[in-house]
Amino acid sequence: MTDTLPDRSASDLVLVVDDVPDNLSVLHDALDEAGYTVLVATNGEGAIQRAVQAVPDIVLLDAMMPGMDGFEVARQLKARPETAHIPIIFMTGLTETEHVVAAYRAGGVDYVTKPIRPQEVLARMTVHMQSARQARQARNALDAFGHATMAIHADDALTAGKAVWQTPLARELMQRYFDAPVGQVPEDVLAWLRSQADGDPKPLTVTREAKQLVLSLQQRTTDDDWLVVMREVSDAAVVQALLQAFRLTMKEAEVLYWVAKGKTNRDIGDILGSSPATVKKHLEHVFEKLGVETRNAAASLAIGKVRLLA
Repeated sequence: MTDTLPDRSASDLVLVVDDVPDNLSVLHDALDEAGYTVLVATNGEGAIQRAVQAVPDIVLLDAMMPGMDGFEVARQLKARPETAHIPIIFMTGLTETEHVVAAYRAGGVDYVTKPIRPQEVLARMTVHMQSARQARQARNALDAFGHATMAIHADDALTAGKAVWQTPLARELMQRYFDAPVGQVPEDVLAWLRSQADGDPKPLTVTREAKQLVLSLQQRTTDDDWLVVMREVSDAAVVQALLQAFRLTMKEAEVLYWVAKGKTNRDIGDILGSSPATVKKHLEHVFEKLGVETRNAAASLAIGKVRLLA
């Protein structure tokens, strides 16, 4: 099996997985004639390797194979962030309800029964690829506007959570602010989601140095998933405005900013990497320059001077 990636500039890429050569031959010929670029794999391990390497637009997956069966292949592909978005159509001779349910639970979007009818497969592929493409474009558009988005299954908000899907920006922010493994929803976020089940949703704000990540809960999706939108807020411009307005040093402006946000000296020390005693010394200089004697007075003056803090 070659490691050379196919040229996909002119056609969609389909990965066909089946341990029966005759089935592969029939599908390969039909897909090739329809203008698709085709990759094949004859076992589960090869299917995962090919999918990770080439990231196909769709996977046609045999359910029953020796060794790793198609259900396990689907579960592993859906667990990987780089392949989770790929629609999977199962090919199976098993039509009992339990096997159909197993196919959907493993992450399949559809199934076709054997013997394979190529025209039926092509018709189903077209529908699911179009839906996947539209979903991918919508997620990319959200990232382009700075609104990283993540979907979490409702049941997972009550137990250990994994994201159903995340935009690339959402994955980056979750790793940066929570140091969370890819696809894993940290307990802080799950606890926040549980608290939003009743009443008006309230955002979750996480602070890292001079930046904040604001998580907002949107309406449920059609699949009854939680839809979480993340927005990173940079406070650098506000700190700079305070620095200039009151002729402060950078550290003094940062301390004043967090005082106006209602943080204690210990909180500010944790944020800025300083001791509470150092924060207190900076705050004394701030009081002197602002001509005030209390935290409330300093905060009020800062908020009145820089409306962005309000």
